[in-house]
Amino acid sequence: MSTGISLAGWKTQIFESVLGFLPDWVQITVLALVVLAVLAHWTLKIKRKIAHRRAVRSGQPVHAAAQYGQGRGADHLGQYAPQPQQPAPAAQQSGADFLGAYAPQQRPQDGSA
Repeated sequence: MSTGISLAGWKTQIFESVLGFLPDWVQITVLALVVLAVLAHWTLKIKRKIAHRRAVRSGQPVHAAAQYGQGRGADHLGQYAPQPQQPAPAAQQSGADFLGAYAPQQRPQDGSA
């Protein structure tokens, strides 16, 4: 007895409708690839979690705010990462300080008005 109410979500219905137009061998291949992708994701996630726990237990420094497997952007730049600069006092900085070569040239000010 069917009540006419679908128990599947809209994502599942779209997935099944797209696969419904394909031959059986393609459907099986696509489903196998989806299952393989999910298993690979779980495997990598577990592997990273184990590596993170081993690093914490062995006393290696781990950034507290970052989760396992996560780094900062500068960590991936290597020699191209910007060097830390000493900030100048706030009173001496202006908007043109951040423009570099594109900053407008300062005009000499004479005493007459």
